[in-house]
Amino acid sequence: MPSIRPLILTAGLLATCGIGTAAAGEAQIAVAANFTAPMKAIIDLFEGDTEHTVRASYGSTGKLYAQIKNGAPFEALLAADQRRPELLEEEGVAVDGSRFTYAIGSLVLWSADADKVEDGPSLLESGDFNKLSIANPKLAPYGEASVETMQALDVEAAIEPKLVMGENIAQAYQFVDTGNADIGFVALSQVMEGGEITKGSGWIVPGDLHAPIRQDAVILERGADNPAVTALVEYLRGEKAEAVIRGFGYLTE
Repeated sequence: MPSIRPLILTAGLLATCGIGTAAAGEAQIAVAANFTAPMKAIIDLFEGDTEHTVRASYGSTGKLYAQIKNGAPFEALLAADQRRPELLEEEGVAVDGSRFTYAIGSLVLWSADADKVEDGPSLLESGDFNKLSIANPKLAPYGEASVETMQALDVEAAIEPKLVMGENIAQAYQFVDTGNADIGFVALSQVMEGGEITKGSGWIVPGDLHAPIRQDAVILERGADNPAVTALVEYLRGEKAEAVIRGFGYLTE
């Protein structure tokens, strides 16, 4: 993966190795809901390898962006898109040059029923399901990708009466997991671990059916001088974090 700016790299390595004069600190971060499971795993590794701690809040990228704009005390954002981190840079809320793509997400049509999803397009065309869950496309990039996929398959109009919309991708997943919807478009990371879908059945949506889900991270001005934030961002770009990210079905650069 490409290296971050030399100043950040140096500070991150010092913090990660426990070298230097910076005392152990705490990073407060906002994380897109689709990245909940891998981020929790990365935080466990990071806290075990450093003296720093992390407090993470998870939610839809749109809501997290709004909270940051309204003064929420986050010091870094791991978004599910590129647009909000770029906006935060343009608006002077984020540190210039700190933005980078930490993961490229995948969408999956998923059911908690191990036998339900075999051929995703055929299932969508047949309408043989009670409800289909998606994340709110106005707030969640994975919701946008879901709509784009249905449009590409020319099934959006037929499916619209059966749609159940979650506030974020976590809620979209919960609707399916609890049986309130037969199927749903969710993040592959929510149903995959160690490179395999761990329960239910799913169809991984080909990337050419929707715009790439490039997920950017950015340091916010509140965290510009916090060594714990700098160290966490550098750790996110390291080999241990990359292995976790790929294990949950994401691509990395």
